[in-house]
Amino acid sequence: MWPILSGLLVVMVGLGLVIGRLENWRIDEALYFTFVTGLTIGYGDLTPGRFSSRLLALVIGFAGIVLAGLVVAVSVQALRATEIDPPEKK
Repeated sequence: MWPILSGLLVVMVGLGLVIGRLENWRIDEALYFTFVTGLTIGYGDLTPGRFSSRLLALVIGFAGIVLAGLVVAVSVQALRATEIDPPEKK
């Protein structure tokens, strides 16, 4: 599971840095935009102006949806693994 999660994060950060380069943003602004877009599916204070940047932002948004779904799935599996079986009746 970790290779998938880390791969998604690398893709998101990489695309965010590309958008930052296209839009002439600082690195911290590009990373902020990446995680706001990926984790909340919304942006407002930093908005890409170029069409290519907007398409990349869509990819970041979809990757964020997948990332959130995987985190929830892993959390549910962890909770199920710690669940205590009820005592059996005699």
